[in-house]
Amino acid sequence: MTLDDLIQRLRDFAAARDWEPFHTPKNLAMALSGEVGELTALFQWLTPEESAKALDDPQLKADILDELADVLLYLTRLADVLGVDLLDAASAKIDRNELRFPPLPTAD
Repeated sequence: MTLDDLIQRLRDFAAARDWEPFHTPKNLAMALSGEVGELTALFQWLTPEESAKALDDPQLKADILDELADVLLYLTRLADVLGVDLLDAASAKIDRNELRFPPLPTAD
């Protein structure tokens, strides 16, 4: 599946349920924030070592995958409603970060 395929699938999903009136940028941003909070809660009390091995636990893995998917879906839908090309925005942000955070010097 491509990002464009995902965008279209989300559009179709919302349209089939007549959810477009509720998919305002404000509502989608709030839903996205909630899903990020749910993802964060899964890692909240884990040590760094436990968090690195979180996917070894089958139930925790299922929960993490669900929350990651929810974050992606709401982010993708929000960007679509706003008319933002996520790949262009991400590429531009990386370009800016490369200027802000130059590579470490190499030891020669």
